[in-house]
Amino acid sequence: MGLLSVNSLSPQIKQYLMITGNYWAFTLTDGALRMLVVLYFHQLGYSPLKIAMLFLFYEIFGVITNLVGGWLGARFGLNKTMNIGLAMQIVALGMLTAPPEMLTVVYVMMAQALSGIAKDLNKMSAKSSIKLLVPENAENKLYQWIAILTGSKNTLKGVGFFLGGILLTLIGFNGAIIVMALLLIVVWIFSLLYLKEDLGKAKNKPKFTKIFSKSDAINRLSAARMFLFGARDVWFVVALPVYLAATFQWDHWWVSGFMASWVIGYGIVQSFAPYFTGKKQGKVPTGKSACLWAVMLSLLPIAIACSLYFDFYIQYSIIIGLLIFGIVFAINSSLHSYLIVSYANKDAVSLDVGFYYMANAMGRLMGTVLSGWMYQEQGLIACLVISTLFVSIAALISSKLPNKNEPTS
Repeated sequence: MGLLSVNSLSPQIKQYLMITGNYWAFTLTDGALRMLVVLYFHQLGYSPLKIAMLFLFYEIFGVITNLVGGWLGARFGLNKTMNIGLAMQIVALGMLTAPPEMLTVVYVMMAQALSGIAKDLNKMSAKSSIKLLVPENAENKLYQWIAILTGSKNTLKGVGFFLGGILLTLIGFNGAIIVMALLLIVVWIFSLLYLKEDLGKAKNKPKFTKIFSKSDAINRLSAARMFLFGARDVWFVVALPVYLAATFQWDHWWVSGFMASWVIGYGIVQSFAPYFTGKKQGKVPTGKSACLWAVMLSLLPIAIACSLYFDFYIQYSIIIGLLIFGIVFAINSSLHSYLIVSYANKDAVSLDVGFYYMANAMGRLMGTVLSGWMYQEQGLIACLVISTLFVSIAALISSKLPNKNEPTS
């Protein structure tokens, strides 16, 4: 019965499910790996700044990958970039199974560089593919499919955070890496066999110079995205997990559990973002929507910073404040993800999406470095103040976005 129901699905739905399943598996291991690295190296006595540096190449190569990956996807097909991403993640995990004495900062940074390339090839390929599977002028369906893909991905990333903490506790760093590599090998083989060829390949081979977007709307949205994700990662990547472990004396289970709960909730809200932004009235987000939601988001980190400064129920303020931040941030992120795919040119969509996620990776890079440095020098309050500043800049940039969603020419 299950097989018959799958066979009765349209080719577009089958490919959507294949891409989503591929993306899910990758995301699960990526989230687990991030939590493993943060907790394991904190346990070894690494400073917050050194832990941040472990992710430096991950983010730098993510920037480069998104910029070049969009061109590769348009030229050779999104199926190839997605499968290459999976293969590279398997190699990166394999590198981390080396003996503990080999896991120096430089060596781990190199493994993380491969992982960063892999992750952004996979994400760019998945997000770009959706534009090609949805009929023209079906904006509500496009928004819904993007919201489901993005939200489910982040929910699984949160599960990955929790999984990373559990695996580290139960079977150690090396055992956890081996389990994740084996899972991805199975997914990779399945993807090689069943993912449609030539998906996303442009009719006309784009020149390499086309990697930079010439659309004003996409440039503005990309800039807003950079500051939006910088605002999240400036406290989320290093500062928050280290703060929870050091200040509240939480063990691996508690830290990974809280981080996982945050990201799972964030992903669930993303999946339902269309209902928060007017789906029942037949509305889809515009530039004005992005600005208004960013303004609302900017009020939250400064409120949390004030509660810390005045020593006002610190533990409750952080937990409740960051959960509310997660809800509002999820809606911001989801409508951004819809807007880029909506604005993108259908032929060679991966070029526009790749450029946009390059800016996303730039924001994560900026946030990651600041998260370790500012937390080490000034503490969590400083990280939250910078978060407020970044969201405010994102809101200002978003105020100049167009209020009619049309693809770029």
